[in-house]
Amino acid sequence: MSSSHASHLLGNLWDSAHASKLDEPGRLLYRSNLLGSDKRITNFGGGNTSAKVMHDDPLTGQPTQVLWVKGSGGDVGTMKLDGFATLYQDKLDALKKLYRGEEFEDEMVGYLPHCTFNLNPRASSIDTPLHAYVPKLHVDHMHPDAVIAIAAAADGEALTQQIYGDDIGWLPWKRPGYELGLWLSQFAADNPKARGVVLGSHGLFTWADTAEECYAVTLEIINKAISWLGERNGDTTAFGGSVHKALPAAKRKQIAQQLMPEIRGLIGKDEYKIGHFDDSDAVLEFVCAQQMPELASLGTSCPDHFLRTKIRPMIVDFDPASIDISNTLSTLPDAVDVYRKSYAAYYDRCRHDNSPPMRDPNAVVYLVPGVGMITFAKDKATARISGEFYTNAINVMRESSGVSTYCGLPEQEAFDIEYWLLEEAKLQRMPAPKSMAGRIAVITGGAGGIGSATANRLLSEGACVVLADIDEKLLYGTVEQLTLQYGKDVIRHVLMDVTDESAVADAFAFSTREFGGVDILVSNAGIATSAPVEDTTLELWNKNMDILSTGYFLVSREAFRLFRRQSLGGAVVFIASKNALAASPGASAYCTAKAAEVHLARCLALEGAEAGIRVNVVNPDAVLKGSKIWSGDWLQQRADAYGKNAQELQEHYTARSLLKREVLPEDIAEATYFLASDRASKSTGNIINVDAGNVQSFTR
Repeated sequence: MSSSHASHLLGNLWDSAHASKLDEPGRLLYRSNLLGSDKRITNFGGGNTSAKVMHDDPLTGQPTQVLWVKGSGGDVGTMKLDGFATLYQDKLDALKKLYRGEEFEDEMVGYLPHCTFNLNPRASSIDTPLHAYVPKLHVDHMHPDAVIAIAAAADGEALTQQIYGDDIGWLPWKRPGYELGLWLSQFAADNPKARGVVLGSHGLFTWADTAEECYAVTLEIINKAISWLGERNGDTTAFGGSVHKALPAAKRKQIAQQLMPEIRGLIGKDEYKIGHFDDSDAVLEFVCAQQMPELASLGTSCPDHFLRTKIRPMIVDFDPASIDISNTLSTLPDAVDVYRKSYAAYYDRCRHDNSPPMRDPNAVVYLVPGVGMITFAKDKATARISGEFYTNAINVMRESSGVSTYCGLPEQEAFDIEYWLLEEAKLQRMPAPKSMAGRIAVITGGAGGIGSATANRLLSEGACVVLADIDEKLLYGTVEQLTLQYGKDVIRHVLMDVTDESAVADAFAFSTREFGGVDILVSNAGIATSAPVEDTTLELWNKNMDILSTGYFLVSREAFRLFRRQSLGGAVVFIASKNALAASPGASAYCTAKAAEVHLARCLALEGAEAGIRVNVVNPDAVLKGSKIWSGDWLQQRADAYGKNAQELQEHYTARSLLKREVLPEDIAEATYFLASDRASKSTGNIINVDAGNVQSFTR
């Protein structure tokens, strides 16, 4: 083994001093998090771990053995202790007497809640019997790329014997469930010296008597596969060599941002989708390769890979040598239609009398020669993770086809996993999507009080948000705060001056590349100045017009262009001002520019209606909390205009309103959310005043 290859081996991260301070469940969690921290060991949400632990029965006080096993839907890399299901081992053993055979194995899932220890609410996964019946205290089930490469090879059983001898056994493909649990139990009983088993087309099971030993065995077995494959594939040209040359990084991004909204529009008529772009080295090697079409058509092998990536990817017809995207864009609708029809044919070929109805027939993974991989899903995390799963599948195909013939999961087996009644029941238990699920919003002036409150409101309803602002420090602080609450996947930020035409175009291109498109524009970038007209300089006048009128035009124009490419409609909300309708002393430049915003919105509402693009206005008044425009001279200037000191201004504004109430950023955010949402789907060209009541600004 070369030293360069050795550097790719998994390192043992076990800290004995730390582990010695933990109890047995704590060591199980520690082991799980270590294993899940490396995607070469297992993918997000994939695999599971377990330990059989002695506890006192809460009813009898007598010691009893309890199986701790990763519960349904968890991720070993990020889970906490509450992610484990806990079940009485003796009750799990008793289930064997109730088993009526493979034809009825799914009914065994209904018995698992009866085995629950200590009223643990965590639902048990379908893999519970696979852990319960292995006669060892600690069991790991991982999906390492290197081992799946062997498991997915045409001669996988022979390769397993060649690599591991009798140390690791082989079981042919079997759908996870009760029957496979009994197979594992029988194998362990028949092979007491074996430390694990490779599951055909699936993954790896390993076991030991302690948490530390189990972790070490898992790493050892994976590293042995990595070394063996490396020695044989080290000088092999992957995937038959390349037939395309990868485009430069900037060009790849440009092509992706041209393709993503077009694909999103074609597949998002019934359900909004979020996109993710990946042009990593592994992906580029595959999409440029001679064997890519052939291998991609075979689909993935590991069921976890398959469930996230569908029966097969769609290959986008693009020639990177020409760098001309126009032909690809013109043929894309037909290509997407062909994929949908092929998926429907697959469903019809494989369906059973009791199969659930066909689900979304659109591809999840889109492979673009010379460019990379685009994935679309109902949310950003799922789109990103689907890409990660397909990258795992690429790694498997590379290694497997280098030493043997790669085999995807047989079509009927794949269908039976995808449309498994237990999987369907799991999907039906999922909570209903939030009202903004799958939507993408760009918010200008996103770092200020109104902008950040609006971002918070849209994020809380499931939207992805791009915050654009010119204030770098405030922008980063706002993004950091929102990320702590909502996570990294759903938030992006970009420094942008709304008066800079190229910066605006770049910001929308960035948003498209990061999420796949844009559905909502909240134009909120602001400025406020105050001066008697005779003291208003042309520079001051132009500054107001540039930001509040021209800036709103530039971002709207870019949004309209993107909305029309997607053909999914769109929503624009202008954050204007009470001053757009009601004049104020000493603010002619500001009031005039705000009035221009309102009339621009009306014009855009007329132009966008035929394309389902709605344009509406929210008019705030006197929103002092968190507002950037009140942090400068504007506060004192407005106080002077009304003969007040700065500290009295909020009280003045509240007192003059009809409702005698303070207007907060969250109030503006609520109105903005309403106008951007489907609840306002029949509203365009409208104005909502959020000013606690001001007679002068009543619309008429």
